[in-house]
Amino acid sequence: MDLGIRGRKAIVAGGSAGLGAASAQALAAEGVELFISARGRERLEDFAAQVAQETGAKVTAVVADHGTEAGRATLLAACPEPDILVITCSPPAMTEDYLEITPQDYRDSVETTLIGPIELMRATLEGMAERGFGRVVNIATIGAKAPWQARLLSGPTRSALLNFVHAVSKRYIARNVTMNNLLPGMFHTATSLERFTQMAAEKGTTYEQEEFAFAKKRLRIPAGRFGQPEELAPFCAMLCGAQASFITGQSLVIDGGGITSLL
Repeated sequence: MDLGIRGRKAIVAGGSAGLGAASAQALAAEGVELFISARGRERLEDFAAQVAQETGAKVTAVVADHGTEAGRATLLAACPEPDILVITCSPPAMTEDYLEITPQDYRDSVETTLIGPIELMRATLEGMAERGFGRVVNIATIGAKAPWQARLLSGPTRSALLNFVHAVSKRYIARNVTMNNLLPGMFHTATSLERFTQMAAEKGTTYEQEEFAFAKKRLRIPAGRFGQPEELAPFCAMLCGAQASFITGQSLVIDGGGITSLL
């Protein structure tokens, strides 16, 4: 299916690995020109070169932290008029005991997962509306909808982000600008690989055994496993497509069946 976005320009903030990288690759396959940002230069530039080679898309690597004012300025200088804005970041550390979280931990989380996305949207939405096309997708977390003590550095701020998107989306839908969120559960990423490989080494088990135990017993994921980034990326691309003009203010859960709703 042709999503009708060939030649469009997209910022993928925080897109050098994991779910952001897979989403960037899905957009590149649709012929979108990419501006991918991340804090680490080497991995970002290697990934950008890989995507360009595999898809033929034009890809610009922008070393920037969108959780900072300077980083956002650098990113927007590289692509001042994006048609598509995809925002994600490396998940903040899990914290088993909320008493361990410091005020500075919360401030850092707010800057990266709430203020950063809001400011990027605020800087680009009016331009999208003036040009008559815009797509915003925040790749957030299931923790925004299903509170969990281990995710207190990402869930609460993402809940606030969902609130913001829902409210502001109504302002732009009539001008062909949509704003939506994806809420992933547990996925195979560099972060999960590091965490569960370490747990396996400490317990004398395997990564797969730790994954199954965490998914099936602790989180009670009916699928019995973590998701793959490639299982989320097509939904991100779809929400960025020309045909997605009647979907806005939504938060789509992709978590292997852990959270369900009749409404």
